[in-house]
Amino acid sequence: MKYWFLLSLIFLSGFANAQNSPNKKALNFFERANPFIQKQDYASAEQVLKNAVEADPLFQDAYELLAGVYKAQRKYIEAKGAFQRVVTLSKNVSPEVLFGTAEMEFATQEYEKARQHFTQLLNLDASSERAKKATKYLMDCDFSVVAIKKPFKYTPNNLGKGVNTTDAEYFPALTADGETLVFTRQVNGNEDFWTSKFKNNSWSIATPLSQKINTPRYNEGAQTISPDGKYLFFTGCNRPDGLGRCDIYVSHREGNDWGEPYNVGKPVNSEYWESQPAISPDGRTLYFISNRPGGSGGYDVWKSTITDDAKWGPAVNLGPEINTAYDENTPFLHADGKTLYFSSNGWPGFGNKDIYYSRMDDSGKFTQPVNLGYPINSFDDESGLIVSADGNLGMFSSNLKDGFGGQDIYSFGIPEPAKPLKVSYVKGIVRDKDTKKTIESNVQVVDLKTNKTVFDDYTDPETGEFLAVMPIGSDYLFNVNAEGYLFYSENFELKAGDINKPYQIEVYIEKIKQGGNVTLRNIFFDTNKYNLLPSSIKELDLLIDFLNENTTVNIEIQGHTDNIGDAKLNEKLSLNRANAVYDYLLKNNIDLKRLTFKGFGASRPIADNKTEIGRKSNRRTSFLITKI
Repeated sequence: MKYWFLLSLIFLSGFANAQNSPNKKALNFFERANPFIQKQDYASAEQVLKNAVEADPLFQDAYELLAGVYKAQRKYIEAKGAFQRVVTLSKNVSPEVLFGTAEMEFATQEYEKARQHFTQLLNLDASSERAKKATKYLMDCDFSVVAIKKPFKYTPNNLGKGVNTTDAEYFPALTADGETLVFTRQVNGNEDFWTSKFKNNSWSIATPLSQKINTPRYNEGAQTISPDGKYLFFTGCNRPDGLGRCDIYVSHREGNDWGEPYNVGKPVNSEYWESQPAISPDGRTLYFISNRPGGSGGYDVWKSTITDDAKWGPAVNLGPEINTAYDENTPFLHADGKTLYFSSNGWPGFGNKDIYYSRMDDSGKFTQPVNLGYPINSFDDESGLIVSADGNLGMFSSNLKDGFGGQDIYSFGIPEPAKPLKVSYVKGIVRDKDTKKTIESNVQVVDLKTNKTVFDDYTDPETGEFLAVMPIGSDYLFNVNAEGYLFYSENFELKAGDINKPYQIEVYIEKIKQGGNVTLRNIFFDTNKYNLLPSSIKELDLLIDFLNENTTVNIEIQGHTDNIGDAKLNEKLSLNRANAVYDYLLKNNIDLKRLTFKGFGASRPIADNKTEIGRKSNRRTSFLITKI
């Protein structure tokens, strides 16, 4: 944090305010303060200035300088007292003193007094840069006097010795399963990434992330990790391949190690300053901070979205919905894909930078930011918040009293109003059905209500692992495919209000061969009807892609029902449903000679018809490979 000081011309042109000359002893102490201040040895400067005012209780300039020294040490109560003493001694209070007094009154929650002094300042000085700050502070006073009366429960918990040390730890990043933490640690002035695993209700002893990312020459920091833990976006400064002073880089995890990072390039990076990336859960939109032209002022939140040709699109400023004429920083987009947390000193708050949240509406625009509240936010700078996928836990860095030294990483419970939308996730491994070996395959998850792809990526080439986030309140198509294999189809129905318990699965896919059978879990019909519902189209298109990629494969489309109702009517219904799929494939240029269809009614159950869950499984459409 940078502090405002009242050093101006005191040592160059005598005393700033009209007063009787201080005695020699007081003046001697006063002049000894300047070298200490130049060296930022504020404790020593404080002591000699206290000696000065003790030697001469009317020494106004010593009080004024002492107030600035107190502030530099965040001794806001003492700074307020020193400023108020200057006001008492002054015949004509200067705008500088009025501003300092009001600012320290604001910092110590005397909002009404602060409001009076900021107003008094504006009556004397309405056009300077200081007046602009005073106007902003008045807005903060109006907000704070109300917000502080509604505090939230706030109990920061140190993450412990596995993560925190006597060095500084900050910028936490957490995977959606809450099992992997990546953070920045500064050792001897060099910033590198470290990682820790959550095991047995505690964080393991952290280890360096990767020699391919950490360097002895450059600093790596301000990172974000994708929910599945496979992509790390971070800030690198003053590198040979940089476009500006600081650029955004990305690395892809490969098994137990990471690949060589590379500069994401234009238009995300520019000749200006880009930092603090935040990736959306679908991996398609990158949010970041930049001071490039075209913003609202200072440092703003920008975004870039991947285009159809797999390149980053133009950088777009988030506009006045998020950005102000002041500074915004440390954006974090939650795994719900809609809730954005960030810091700002431009929106109404408790002073300096506060943490805010905003939610994206159905049109894709962010709503007006909301202050996270007191005492999470205070007069000091608050920034760098991330929120766990379940929405219950926030993580941030601070130098609180119970720390190990320097900045440590803490967690705390997120207040209910500030919690993101509920999400779940599906996590698993893809294997060959016959050999049981893991397979690198494509995993796709589609929101069937919006027809938007929320996840589309490949499993880890070494481990076959994947993790895909799914917001609660929708139905999801889940598809796994690999070259030479039958695809795997599943459906996840996440009703609003359901407990967001994650899914842990192992997916076994089999090679394409005659007799291979696939159940299409995302073909839907109304009860006792056979017209395809719109939510079926995505699965049907995936089947078309499969047939177009494997042109020698012939299939039989099969319809099935549960055992409720008349058996003959069920058989007819299943036949008509299979026919509906057959007709859709024909209309989309699949050769008639490659297709047949058949209805089996309730004759081939795959689950117990005694339960609704079982009956739902039996009501299905599948296909059988009849010829290759």
